[in-house]
Amino acid sequence: MRWLAVFFLLSAVILTTIQLIGYSRERANFPAGQTIANVPVGGLDRQAAAQRLLQVFSTPIEVHYNDAVIQIKPSNFGFSLNIESMLSAADQQRSNEPFWSGFWNTLWNRTVTPSNVPLLASYSEERLRTYLQDEIAARYDRDPSPAIPVAGSTSFQGGESGTQLDIDRAVQLIDDALRSPTSRVINLSYQKTNPPRPSLQNLQILLEQVMDSASFTGLAEMDIIDLGSDQELHFAYQQGQNPPVNIAFTAASTIKIPIMVSTFRHTNEPTPTNIKDLLTAMITESQNPPADDLMNTAIGGARGPLVVSEDMDSLGLENTFLAGFFYDGAPQLRVFQTPANTRTDINTSPDPYNQTTAADMAYLLEDIYHCAQNGNGTLPAAWGTEISQSECQQMITLLKGNNIPVLLQAGLPEGTAIAHKHGWTSEASGVIRTMGDSGIIFSPGGDYIFTIYLHDDVQLVFDPINQMVALMSQAVYNFFNQ
Repeated sequence: MRWLAVFFLLSAVILTTIQLIGYSRERANFPAGQTIANVPVGGLDRQAAAQRLLQVFSTPIEVHYNDAVIQIKPSNFGFSLNIESMLSAADQQRSNEPFWSGFWNTLWNRTVTPSNVPLLASYSEERLRTYLQDEIAARYDRDPSPAIPVAGSTSFQGGESGTQLDIDRAVQLIDDALRSPTSRVINLSYQKTNPPRPSLQNLQILLEQVMDSASFTGLAEMDIIDLGSDQELHFAYQQGQNPPVNIAFTAASTIKIPIMVSTFRHTNEPTPTNIKDLLTAMITESQNPPADDLMNTAIGGARGPLVVSEDMDSLGLENTFLAGFFYDGAPQLRVFQTPANTRTDINTSPDPYNQTTAADMAYLLEDIYHCAQNGNGTLPAAWGTEISQSECQQMITLLKGNNIPVLLQAGLPEGTAIAHKHGWTSEASGVIRTMGDSGIIFSPGGDYIFTIYLHDDVQLVFDPINQMVALMSQAVYNFFNQ
C-alpha cells in the first residue's frame, strides 16, 4: 500500500507538471475563444494573430451597383488597422487573470471566454467619397433619356428614368462592410432621376410638322415661355423656312391686354365698379366700345390710345402701339414707326392703328404673371406703387374669363385654366388675313405662355386654321405634361 500511494503521488506530480508546462505554453498564445474585431485568434501568437487580422480586413469589398460588380480594395481610401493597440488590449485581458487562477480553471476544465476586442481602424472618408463619385457614379450612373416627339402626332414618346448613386448611403454601407470580417458584399442604393422634357428644338420641329401637315402656306410667329425656368422658344415659320423673328402683326383684339394693363396703372385702388364692368366687357366679351370708354375716361382722355402706347414703350415693348380709338372713323393720332414695321424683308400689312409682335405680347403676359404670383417683375419695377399684386391678380382673373373654345383653348384638356386674349381681323368681305392668340396656361407640369400670330396675304380660312392652332396648343401642353 505504501508503494502504491507513492506511485499515485508521483503520478499526480508528473501529470500536474505536464499540465503546468502545457498551460504555460498556451498562455504564451491567445486563449481559446479569444476574438479581435470579431476575428477568432484563439491559440495564435501575436504575429500569427496580426497576420490573420491583416488578411481578413484587406479582403476587397464586393460592391453591386446596377448591373456592375466591383471589387474595391480598402487601401483605395487609406483603410488601416491599429493592430498593435488591439493586440495589446487582448494581452491586457489575459494578464488580468492571475497565473495560478487560470491554471486552476484550466486544470478543472473551467472555460472562461474572453471578451471581444473591438476593431480599431481608420480611413479617409473624403477619399472614399471621391472614389465613389469618380470611379462608380461617373461610370455606372445611368442618364435619363428625354421624351421624343412622335412623328405625325402632337404627342411625345416617354423617356426613360435614370439612376444616380446615393453617395451618403453608400458611405454608410461601405463603412459597415469595412468593419465586418464576414459581411463584405453590399448592394449600393440609388435614386431615380426623372426623364427630362424634350428639348425646345424638338418642340419646334413638332410644331412645324403640325403646320406642314395642315398644308399651312402662310406666315406664323410664336413665342413660348416656360414660367418655371424662363426658357423661351421664339421662332417664325413659313413653308419650311424660318424667317427672322419680331414681325409686325395686326394686334386686333389682343391689343386689349395692353389697354387692360394701362387701365389698372391709371386707376386707383380699389377699382371702381364701373371700371370693372368695362374691363369685363372688353376682355371676356371682346367688345370695342368698352375699350374706347376705358381709354377715354380712365387712361388719358383724347390721348388714351397714345398713353397706352407710351405705357408699353416704358416696359420695353417698343413694337406694340395703339394709334387711335376703335370706333368707326376714329382719326389716326400718330404714325408709329417701330423696328418691326420698318423691316423690308417681311410685310404683313399690319393695321396702322394697332400692332404688336409675338414676343411683345408674350413678355407682357410674363410681366403680369410674375406680378400676380410674387408682386415682382417688370410692372412694379417700372411703375412702382402705380401697379399692385392685387391688380395683377385681377388681370389674370379677367383673362381667365375669356372662355372661348377656339384656337389655344381648343387644344387644352377640359378644365385646364388659361388666361388669354384672342383676336383676328375680318374685312368687309369676311376675309380673315391675320389671327392671334396669347395666353398663360396653368398646367400640372408647369405654367407657360404661348403666343401665336398667323398671317396669309390671301386668306386664313377659320375652321382649318382653328384646328391647326388647337393641335399646336395640344402639342405644347403635351411638352409640358409628359
